[in-house]
Amino acid sequence: MAGVPGVRALLTVQRSVTLQHSFFGFTPIHFASACFPRRLYSTSTGSTETKPPVNPENESLLENLNLMGVDVRMARQRQPGVLRKIFTNENGLAQFLQGKGAGRKVIASIISRYPRAITRSIEHLEQRWQLWRNIFQTDAEIVSILDRSPESFFRSSDNDNLEKNIDYLVSLGLNAKDLHRLLTTAPRTFSNSLELNKQMVEFLEDICTELGGSNPEQFAKMVITRNLYILIRSTKRVKTNIDNLKASLKLSDSELLALLQGHGAEILDLSNEYLKKNFNSLEQKMTALGCRKADVKKLIINYPMILYIGPDTLSSKLDCLLKGGITMKQILEKPKVLDYSTQNITGRLEELRRLGYDFQKNGINILDSSRKRFAAKIEKLSASPEE
Repeated sequence: MAGVPGVRALLTVQRSVTLQHSFFGFTPIHFASACFPRRLYSTSTGSTETKPPVNPENESLLENLNLMGVDVRMARQRQPGVLRKIFTNENGLAQFLQGKGAGRKVIASIISRYPRAITRSIEHLEQRWQLWRNIFQTDAEIVSILDRSPESFFRSSDNDNLEKNIDYLVSLGLNAKDLHRLLTTAPRTFSNSLELNKQMVEFLEDICTELGGSNPEQFAKMVITRNLYILIRSTKRVKTNIDNLKASLKLSDSELLALLQGHGAEILDLSNEYLKKNFNSLEQKMTALGCRKADVKKLIINYPMILYIGPDTLSSKLDCLLKGGITMKQILEKPKVLDYSTQNITGRLEELRRLGYDFQKNGINILDSSRKRFAAKIEKLSASPEE
């Protein structure tokens, strides 16, 4: 080693650590292992090539993460490169999140599922938090979202882009409540590039114009507020779904526009294959039950969310209702009864059957009610069977 003072100096620096105070105590600032010059290796053809070395994991970082309760195995599977970084900010992140009300387990879980969070600086975290606080009223609300979806907060390091996206969505007419719902339900919307969000909005406006709509801007806003996932889907997916709905249901431009401005917007984010499969299964099931294509069209227009329901689940729900004395005509008139689980429907039918409830006389509205209202109705029927 006497002949290689440069290497000795490098190793000396590598072995040194500086302690910093953190939420979890005094821990070392992390340095990766020394990176020696590339070495040569022989290929099967006998030629010699240069193979770039893979930096080993930062042992000091791993030790610290373990002390914090982080699931290192999960972190390694999610983002292995983070564990090889020389400088990280897990201690600063922990202090920051603790100051916002996050507990130790929540912090460890966030890092385990999205390790890149430990690469963000305190300045970045403070700025981004403040942007979110412009939408949320409390720190607790933000902590709750981070606990559920750490990626939503840490995925992008571009705070300027976040601010531009917020300003743009406000310019579309979305209010604070709409932004709150977007950040809670589809936070990736704000990690999109501004241009990507603009592309979807312009696409929706063009669809409105093509279908003869008179207010493209309002149409785009309505679709976004009805389907919070729309901005994180591709325009290709949405266009294919729109085209398939128009062709399958043989809709006129005005019918399609009305569908998309209403609850039809809620199914536009589904994958093309899933939507098509569910439509075909629904059509086959209803045909087997003696329904016409006009009935299928009516059902989907009145209750588009039926295309969210998988084939087996839908078949089970329909069979359950029909066996319980409900007619297909009644289901077509009150399709929201399909919102409830098969277990829920079965339980309600059994209670009503025990009381001698006549669906042909009284209809099926009772099945489409909250648990509290249904229980109150059962209590009333039990006290006055003649009703």
